[in-house]
Amino acid sequence: MRGIVLAGTASGVGKTTVVSGLVAALRSLGLQVAPFKVGPDYIDPTYHAKAAGRPCHNLDSWMLPHDVLRDLFARATVGTDIAIVEGVMGLFDGRAGGGEAGSTAEVAKLLGLPVVLVVDAAKAARSVGALVLGFQRFDPDLRMAGVILNNVASASHAAMCREAIAAATGLPVFGALRRDEALRAPERHLGLVPTVEGVLADGYFEAVTASVATQVDLPALLEYAEADVPATPWVAPAGLWPEGQPSRRVAIAVAQDEAFSFVYPENLALLEGWGAEIIPFSPLRDTRIPDGAAGIILGGGFPELYAGTLAENRPMLDSIRDAARRGVVTYGECGGLMYLAESLTDLDGRVHALAGVVPLRSSMSRTRLTLGYRTASARADGPHVERGQTVRGHEFHWSTLDAPVAPEAAAYHLAEGDVLDGYARDNVWASYVHLHFASDPRLAPRFVATCSRILEGE
Repeated sequence: MRGIVLAGTASGVGKTTVVSGLVAALRSLGLQVAPFKVGPDYIDPTYHAKAAGRPCHNLDSWMLPHDVLRDLFARATVGTDIAIVEGVMGLFDGRAGGGEAGSTAEVAKLLGLPVVLVVDAAKAARSVGALVLGFQRFDPDLRMAGVILNNVASASHAAMCREAIAAATGLPVFGALRRDEALRAPERHLGLVPTVEGVLADGYFEAVTASVATQVDLPALLEYAEADVPATPWVAPAGLWPEGQPSRRVAIAVAQDEAFSFVYPENLALLEGWGAEIIPFSPLRDTRIPDGAAGIILGGGFPELYAGTLAENRPMLDSIRDAARRGVVTYGECGGLMYLAESLTDLDGRVHALAGVVPLRSSMSRTRLTLGYRTASARADGPHVERGQTVRGHEFHWSTLDAPVAPEAAAYHLAEGDVLDGYARDNVWASYVHLHFASDPRLAPRFVATCSRILEGE
């Protein structure tokens, strides 16, 4: 297997731009490229998926057991020529400052892949040599292959940086991308604008592809892309995937549109593997949930940007409420929690009445970002967890709930901050916590089994 990890010295150095352009440029050469993103991210993968013409998978070494991470990587690379992995934050940044758990460096070592460091050279020249030297020496167990410079001002600027890096480290510089506004993707409060919203012009991808194709030495880069052969074979995780085909299928409706697009591909694949028939629907445009659905999944996204349209779609809200009353499993994460709540107050202070399945109200905040990994203990039996079961997830949102969660109705206790989160009652489960269903082999089969019991009228 050939593969490369593109890591940054920090967030904001242009990793997503470089990776998107590299994936598309390699694809234009006739290669089948498997894109990946380190860490809990739903937005950057939409860029890589569009560039590759296939799903982008997340590799999170804190949420996922290491054998599971390797298994997902191996499955996603079947039939491809090369894996391109975008890192998270800076190369060595992970869950905590004192260790590498969850970092790009840890993932690169787990997979035996070489690392190419993306360096923003906009305001430096010889100093980039010192910067790269520090990254090269920080972890001797990491295989550093070379550097790609970003935001260089001119050919002479690139030459100074190359000379400094070569003198200090001996590492090759595979390319230097010139500063270009056409390579800047639109951003807002949670980062880049997801491609699923359709606001990103095709010209952006044409520009990044052309930039990488003409300014990066692709043949030289590919020479370094060989993965280390593991000393011992990777062991497939026990119990994560079913051994045979399910005897019957149960329909689960999954919200997928501009307002709700945050779902890991493995979550759906695991549900399907254990017997689910995934039926996409749009809370923005459809008037009811799909017929025969025994479960509803409302993932994260940007309901705050579409709150008016969501609130005006009364038939869909009525359908959601009716389904919840009938016992259909109703599961929401982050944006899904906001949609299931009584109302959402947007950034302009307008209040939008929503589903009212969850007796809480959410409001957008301009000053309070909640971000980080979560160790969540279930406070009730749910469609996917048993009371007392501990799962790993993450939060990333600007909204807040207008009132504290009642202890008797909370979905989780979060170890980080010693706080309660979400709402759980009967067949309804909604929380700010995003889960990767591959993090625990019990999640997907329990969810499908719960929906099956609903379907059978138990």
